[in-house]
Amino acid sequence: MEYMKKYWFIAVSFVMLAVGLLDEWHLVEFGWSGFVRLAWYLLAILPVGVPVVKAMLDEWRHGSVFNEFFLMVSAAVAAFVIGEYPEGLAVILFYTVGERLQDAAVDKAHDEIESLLNVCPSVAVVVRGTLTAEVDPASVAVGETVLVKAGVRVPLDGVLLSERGSFDTSAITGESSLRVVEKDGSVLSGMIAVGESVQVRVTKSYDDSTMNRILDMVATANERKSSSELFIRRFARRYTAVIIGLVVLVNVVPLFLHLAGAFDAYSWKEWLGKSAVFMVISCPCALLVSIPLGYFGGIGAASRHGILVKGGNYLDALYKVKAVAFDKTGTLTEGQFRVVEVSAATGYTADALLKVLASVEQLSSHPMAKAVCRYAADKGVVLAAPVSAVEVPGRGLKAELDGAVVLAGNDKFLIENGIAVPNDSSASSGALVYCAVGETFMGCVVLADQPKDGVGQMVADLRQVGVNEVHLLSGDRQTQVDLLAREVGIGFAYGDLLPQDKVDYVDKLHKRMPVAFVGDGINDAPVLALADVGIAMGAMGSDVAVETADVVIEDDKPEKVVTALKIARNTRSVVWQNVSMALGVKVLVMVLALFGIANMWMGVFADSGVALLAVLNAIRIQRRNFGGVAPVEGLHKHYHAHGCCCSHHGHGDECHNDDGCHHGHSHHDGHHHH
Repeated sequence: MEYMKKYWFIAVSFVMLAVGLLDEWHLVEFGWSGFVRLAWYLLAILPVGVPVVKAMLDEWRHGSVFNEFFLMVSAAVAAFVIGEYPEGLAVILFYTVGERLQDAAVDKAHDEIESLLNVCPSVAVVVRGTLTAEVDPASVAVGETVLVKAGVRVPLDGVLLSERGSFDTSAITGESSLRVVEKDGSVLSGMIAVGESVQVRVTKSYDDSTMNRILDMVATANERKSSSELFIRRFARRYTAVIIGLVVLVNVVPLFLHLAGAFDAYSWKEWLGKSAVFMVISCPCALLVSIPLGYFGGIGAASRHGILVKGGNYLDALYKVKAVAFDKTGTLTEGQFRVVEVSAATGYTADALLKVLASVEQLSSHPMAKAVCRYAADKGVVLAAPVSAVEVPGRGLKAELDGAVVLAGNDKFLIENGIAVPNDSSASSGALVYCAVGETFMGCVVLADQPKDGVGQMVADLRQVGVNEVHLLSGDRQTQVDLLAREVGIGFAYGDLLPQDKVDYVDKLHKRMPVAFVGDGINDAPVLALADVGIAMGAMGSDVAVETADVVIEDDKPEKVVTALKIARNTRSVVWQNVSMALGVKVLVMVLALFGIANMWMGVFADSGVALLAVLNAIRIQRRNFGGVAPVEGLHKHYHAHGCCCSHHGHGDECHNDDGCHHGHSHHDGHHHH
């Protein structure tokens, strides 16, 4: 029912054309002739013709006289002049159908800003004296105090008034590490309070808040992204001008030759009729319908491989991509930590350190703690049972084991408890979990996020399909980013980045070459919008990232980026084949029309017949298996909130504030100091 409401005018014109053809082909004798026949087709063309005429006039107002709408209208008028009413109606009807098919493929992709608005809190709880009031965050003044309950997003930037607070920062940095903020520390809008309610004194207005700046970046990036005008629209302007010029010559040249005495027999009606046939034959309907079908073939092939492409123009943009930049966590990695090194202090063995640390960590639900326990189980370590345990949010775990106090957590936690942490331990790559027994430092384990299967091969394959540079951009520490880059073969690796830093980096990169960015978090939305092609991970990616992106990989497999590029290149090839075929046939039939050989039926073949051949050619894309990747049957896109692994103690807590950030360097630089 909704479909009919949207396309009723096409249905009306189509039914009236079908009824008219029954009479034209004498299948049903209505006895229409003269004015009745003309009136029927004029009424039939109005529903689809009026929008085309309006579009033509709008183009004229903007200074574009020779456009495809003008040629559509001219061809239809020419057909009506020579009495070929069905052909005149078909010209406009088929063109409109092609346009609506193209529009339908991209209608679902325009809710980026609306989705982002759902991320921002709509209410702020303001503390005024002994009372609280729920107000619009935009109405909160700088200096006022807001109450942020556990599990609720911070509405405005400010400083913490409570003694201590724990916050999930995934909306800002995209990383799962918990941030612990001490009293008077900076708190950013978009963070989620964890554990208990806190009070925040507002230091920035709503317009200047961090989350609102992310919204502005998405809006600005969408405006700055050049609207990729499809080839056929650019071509139609030149094509239309040439055809109109040729039609004029068809009428004028014979007249001058007659006046010059080149031949005696001249009938202006005859040449007007030829030019009308010429106009109908030259109608670019086959191009305007069959070319988008080439893109639909590519979009369909991508869908079968679990890739959602939100429009044919994005396949064009993918074809041009020369650099690909990846987010790290959730995009190239599983988001699950693994132990990559066990570093025991002098006097201890790695097995002894692992036993003590895993025995304590079994009491924690933190992702890093679970990774340590999994590693210990794989090594066959038999764990002891702690007597008691106390977790300190953002710091670590304190437990009693075999009569001794054991500390497990970050370096700050050990230092606060009077344990000296060797400086060289911080030089290791990855996140660090430290351990101490009594007053003695026992060592640390190094953890890193597990890369997804096939990432290294994917990076190599990108270069095989014409990508010159592969970049890794992350909010993680530079050491962790370097570790992954070395493992998978990425040559440009940058860590410690906030959303604005990613935007600035990709902005500079895309000025050098067309770039695609691949990400999955809310914080990736601005750079997904800015890049020439934004590619989102759809299975576990945030709603905002999925809506903002131009391409969505539905099963989160990064190797599908290579598949998407292959499909884009094959689609481009098929599109050019269709263009060449359509132009070749049309030119041939146009020449025959000038000599009076081609009739209206040959014109129909030159248009509709070529369109059919183009459709069959486009189907070939659907049947191809790109890169040996098995097509995904029945795979449907679904949304999940961007995952948050809330920490209860401070394993490797690294986060950012609004004081800025230190950019990392290529992993070839060796050691880094930030």
